[in-house]
Amino acid sequence: MASPATAAYYTAAEYLALERRATYKSEYVGGHIIAMSGASRRHNLIAANISRELSSQLRGRPCESYISDMRVRVSETGLYTYPDVVAVCGDIRFADEQTDTLLNPTVIVEVLSASTEAYDRGDKFAHYRRLASLHDYVLVSQDDVRVEHYVRQGEKWLLSEASLLTDTVSLASIQCTLVLEDIYDKVRFDTADNTAG
Repeated sequence: MASPATAAYYTAAEYLALERRATYKSEYVGGHIIAMSGASRRHNLIAANISRELSSQLRGRPCESYISDMRVRVSETGLYTYPDVVAVCGDIRFADEQTDTLLNPTVIVEVLSASTEAYDRGDKFAHYRRLASLHDYVLVSQDDVRVEHYVRQGEKWLLSEASLLTDTVSLASIQCTLVLEDIYDKVRFDTADNTAG
């Protein structure tokens, strides 16, 4: 999330019509369209690494993994957004025949940046928690080796943290495991390659 919401009010149908023709991605919440900013090199490497690992582990199973171009709708709150990585198993449901708006993600991963961290931890996670299908929410730092993993336990969410390259994050809901060394493959923290979100 980057630029402030426009003053104009749009319906969800108007947003989708505009978004499907747009050359850039925008979120939609509360009747407002919010342009999203580009991502840094580290952000892109981390998201691609996670997507690659999940896609490999989900091969041959009734599951799919998507990187940041798959829109997710939180029907209960009206949020339309683009998580960095999404995985879903079983009955995959979309908002319409366009199959570009996922309704029932099982796992959502967000790569944190200075401009989005508070939103990803706060308001956005509050929206995501309304998704009955969501079992795992993973926040990945791009500034150091740190992964926070929230797992749904009934009405509560249990947090665990990992900060060593040898640590693993177990996504039991989709029977996948992420090793931090794989998440941070090719990511260097001693260079200035992190100028954008």
